[in-house]
Amino acid sequence: MQTASVKTKEEIDIMREGCQKTAEMVEELGRKAKPGISTLEIDELAERLILNMGGRPAFKGYGKESGYPFPATICASINNEVVHGIPKKSRILQEGEIFKIDTGMIYKGMFTDMTRAFAVGEISDEKRRIISVAKGAFYAGLKKIKPGKLLSDYSKAVQKYVEKRNFSIVRDLTSHGIGKNLHESPQILNFYHQGYEDLELKAGMTFALEPIINAGGPEIVTGEDGWTLETMDGSLSGHWENTIVITENGAEILTKTQ
Repeated sequence: MQTASVKTKEEIDIMREGCQKTAEMVEELGRKAKPGISTLEIDELAERLILNMGGRPAFKGYGKESGYPFPATICASINNEVVHGIPKKSRILQEGEIFKIDTGMIYKGMFTDMTRAFAVGEISDEKRRIISVAKGAFYAGLKKIKPGKLLSDYSKAVQKYVEKRNFSIVRDLTSHGIGKNLHESPQILNFYHQGYEDLELKAGMTFALEPIINAGGPEIVTGEDGWTLETMDGSLSGHWENTIVITENGAEILTKTQ
């Protein structure tokens, strides 16, 4: 069995406050995501907002022990880019793209993490659908998050929801625990397999749940910059993430947007 820390009321209150600020910030970034705007402009806005809110970027400098830290405040991933896209001055948002913003902050010593997928202008029905299914997969899994349930109940629900709609689940990336660190135990698979290392859920556990789905196969590759992950077959990818806390009766989305 896996383990997960149960947060104190004070820690949860801090995370709730930081997550509300993160959600407000991401909504503002989404309003900025228009054709003609560079991903670097949005990244710079994100950093200003986080600092003004009393936080620090959670992603900037991540992985420094490897000698190649992530250089930005947001992960800016477009269309077939799965996650970890690096914002660039030269990368201008184009009409019809899916723009995924993955970001978080360190607020009073606790981490937040969330992702939203935004339509840049008018997008195709296929792109609208992959955003919808990624969001729906999150909520399908969330229904299984409550005390006494198993972590695998979440994994099975997400997999069933996604595959029933003819999308594939990225298997090389997982959801995760969160709190005093960005990535904590448990490792939360968005699919189920034999030999799954399970966990009984308890009130006070905090997770970052993030189904990542592809329109084609589940395989991903690392891009030339060493960070950006892309679909191997060039198909579209969708991503939706929230930080949540398990309550006595179910789960509360801490990074809830309007």
